[in-house]
Amino acid sequence: MIAGIELGLLYAVMALGVYLTFRVLDFPDLTVDQSFTTGAATTAMIILGGGSPWLATAAGFVTGALAGLITGLLHTKAHINGLLAGILTMTALYSINLRVMDGRANLSLLREDTIFTPLAELGVQGTWIGIALFLLGVAVVKVLLDWFLYTDAGLAMQATGDNPEMIRSFGVNTDHQKMLGLCLSNGLVGLAGSFVAQYQGFADIGMGIGLIVVGLASVILGQGLFGSRTVVLATLAVVLGSVVYRLVITVALQAGLNPSDMKLISAVLVVAALVVPQLQFFKRRRERHMASEAARLVDDLTDTPATTKAGA
Repeated sequence: MIAGIELGLLYAVMALGVYLTFRVLDFPDLTVDQSFTTGAATTAMIILGGGSPWLATAAGFVTGALAGLITGLLHTKAHINGLLAGILTMTALYSINLRVMDGRANLSLLREDTIFTPLAELGVQGTWIGIALFLLGVAVVKVLLDWFLYTDAGLAMQATGDNPEMIRSFGVNTDHQKMLGLCLSNGLVGLAGSFVAQYQGFADIGMGIGLIVVGLASVILGQGLFGSRTVVLATLAVVLGSVVYRLVITVALQAGLNPSDMKLISAVLVVAALVVPQLQFFKRRRERHMASEAARLVDDLTDTPATTKAGA
């Protein structure tokens, strides 16, 4: 169970990247399936070459961001449909990742030093102390993403996803915002790939296949369970959704399900997260919340003149 929570926290970094494209930019980016492997493969090759694990981790972020940049350029400069641009980049990256891995489908890191080696040597990996340290690391990534989304560039990116015509009328270059968002998103995905490769002790050419479903499941499940009224709450929900998703997978495996059924379970979780909020109970709760918010707004508006008059 503890290993499931740790993996959930590591994959939460990937889910934050998926949140950035699918929720903030409203961009269907499928580059994720291979940019994750790109980050893992780059990190593994640098470590196997005697490089610093921290440098290798940073390289995983950079190479993932470059993958996102390629998708962004195909979409904005070559005017290729966003979905197709992601598919083209994902397809090309499979061959590129094999070249990065020197033609090998699997790279072992079991005898190499990684960023998690000190935790293993201290005996805290796989304990609640280890979970706390993992949580701290993910919290840093989350806070940095929250901070960025409240900067001028981040607000422009949110507006690009919500209403590109409107923000374009204010002189914002939406193409640049899309490219920046895709770079940051896939950078986070590549960073997650680097983390997972070092945690599991290997990088595999197929480790990112179908990962977009995992990311979407984490985003939809988390926001369905915990809400998404503000950016801070939305990113927290994504992190918690990733942990919940991984725990469900862990419980399913412990219950005796075949590992080959995991993709099916992922699909069922996504469907459940999409369908459950449409049930009558949740609809009534949503309507009550909207009514209370409307009543509060009316009270605020009606109190304003009286307050102004009293002040006069």
